[in-house]
Amino acid sequence: MVQVSLAQNEKVQVSLAQIPWYHHISLLAKVKSIAERLFYVQETAINGWSRDTMLLQVKSNLYKRQGKAVTNFQQTLPVPQSDLAKQTIKDPYVFDFLTLKENFKEKDLENQLIEHVSKFLLELGKGFAFLGKQYHILIADQDYYLDLLFYHTILKCYVVIELKNTKFIPEYAGKLNFYLSALDDTLKQESDKPSIGILLCRDKNNVEVEFALRGMSQPMGVSEFNLTEVLPDHLKSSLPTVEELEKELEK
Repeated sequence: MVQVSLAQNEKVQVSLAQIPWYHHISLLAKVKSIAERLFYVQETAINGWSRDTMLLQVKSNLYKRQGKAVTNFQQTLPVPQSDLAKQTIKDPYVFDFLTLKENFKEKDLENQLIEHVSKFLLELGKGFAFLGKQYHILIADQDYYLDLLFYHTILKCYVVIELKNTKFIPEYAGKLNFYLSALDDTLKQESDKPSIGILLCRDKNNVEVEFALRGMSQPMGVSEFNLTEVLPDHLKSSLPTVEELEKELEK
């Protein structure tokens, strides 16, 4: 049996009333767990998802990914900021809308994420506003570039996302810690909360990540990212692009 407090029960009732009946029918057919079903009801009400978008989130198993990243937020952020930031980050992230060649580079991943920025923002979740890629900061007359920079309108802070097409190594956390310190000194305003870093890797060992984050002073989390389509070069070159398909459909 799922037990909820009075306040939680009222929130669930409001959420149930805020989404269309066909959403409920779809959830009843696709999701067996009551707790999981209520999660998608509330998230749909908060984010204003269409039925198709909601079903995509169900298919990607958002319920089990939300808030599962290894972070140091409890040690580096005050409550309730730490709890809210924790729930903002997923593990893993699913980039099933990308089509990359074998042996792709981090630059290829970055470019495709920006090319499909609307889908990327949907996977990141509500509140992320994109500010730029390879965002330049100058520290001690040295040039540094952040892979992706966002501002989170709910957390009221800058968010740096660093992409690594490799397994996590502790050195990555140290570099991200440096970037966050520099960003807070150069861009953060008094009204902004401390900047947050998200390190996305192809693979990680959670124990290793926990040890690495334990000594970091800046708030950050580490997640994996999954790709469902990585095509060999010879196949990718023979397939039509989205633009080519659209032109054929118009004809």
